This record gives sequence, C-alpha cells and structure tokens, in this order.
Amino acid sequence: MNETIGVLVADDQALVRGSFRVLVETAPGLRVVGEAGTGGQAVELARRQHPDVVLMDVRMPEMDGIEATRRICTARETDTVRVLILTTFDLDAYVYAALRAGASGFLLKDTSPGDLLAAIRVVAAGEALLAPTVTRRLIAEFARQPEPNGLLARELHGLTDREREVLALIARGLSNAEIADHLHLSQATVKSHISHLLSKLHARDRTQLVIIAYETGLISPASR
Repeated sequence: MNETIGVLVADDQALVRGSFRVLVETAPGLRVVGEAGTGGQAVELARRQHPDVVLMDVRMPEMDGIEATRRICTARETDTVRVLILTTFDLDAYVYAALRAGASGFLLKDTSPGDLLAAIRVVAAGEALLAPTVTRRLIAEFARQPEPNGLLARELHGLTDREREVLALIARGLSNAEIADHLHLSQATVKSHISHLLSKLHARDRTQLVIIAYETGLISPASR
C-alpha cells in the first residue's frame, strides 16, 4: 500500500494512547489521525476523520469498544473503516461479539510492537487477523452453539461447489497459498473465489467468512 495508513487510537488510558501514538507515528507509511478516550468519541472521530484502521480497546466508559465497533462498521459513512480490537485479556468474553460487530482483527496488548504494526497493515489491506488464543476462543464459542443457523444456511445456496470448498478451507485457517495448493489452483483463482464469496455473502472480510462458515454448519468445530 503506497498511501499513508491513517490510524485512530481508542483507549480510555491516556498513557496507552500516547504509547500507541508514538509507535504508529515512528513507523513508515502510518500516521495517527486522532485519539479517543471513550467508545462514543471513537465513533464520532471515525465519522470525521475516516481513518483506515481504528485500534479499539474493549473496555471503555460510556460506550464500550464492542458497541463502538458495531456503529462504525454498520454506518454507511464509516463502513470502509477497519477495526482492530486490542485487549489485555486473552479469554475476553467479548471476542465473539466483537467479530460479529464487524471487527477485522483481534490482538492482545502484549503483542510485540512489530507484530502490531504488521497487523495494522494487514487489516488496512482488507485482510483479517486473529491472535492464536483468540482463534481458539472463537472456535470454542461455535462449539457451544447447539444448532447451525438455518436462516444463514440458505445464504450458501447461491455458492458454487468450488466456492463452498474455498469457504470451508478459509474457515479451517488456510492461507490463500495453502488453499491454492490444496485445490490445485492458482493463487489468482483463489483470490477470485474469495472476492465472489465476500460479495455473495455480504461479508466485510475473511473473519466474517469464517463466522458464516461455522454459523451455517458448513464446517463444525470438530471437523476443524
């Protein structure tokens, strides 16, 4: 990505916000476009500044990061803004809710500076990113759900057999290169299938494709 990536930092602790600002501002190709101390401020600044990525804390006063994420991701004026959730807790009960709200990534605050900067770039490019412990939490959440969502399952009827295969492999955590190798396709073809999946399923990114695959029963936690 040649253009500078605009980052909005949302955290209720001034010291944390300041640390993230210094880290982001010293990285090439990144800049901080604003800081928010509450979820409401994050929503308002996202509307005004149109950042590429919001670094969103979960637990904030007035409005938590989950609700702020939902408002940012569902509002027409900010639906292109990507949200990267940061939390102190690797077993945060809000993981699933955050992803359903539209978050494109979820990392722990003890992530290394280099990994955090890389995550911002990955999310800004439209990919999805989850910490390994968060992925396990997400799969456990699906395992507790008694039945697949029949209403959502009907959304899969418009997919080709190949698109279903690709969706299942995405849900199992395979990269584009791994999917291409598994299905004996070119990576360009895999990218094309993923683009069709995003469009047909009205998904923002890869994370939401994973959620849809599990919620519709296309893949189960046991089969993963």
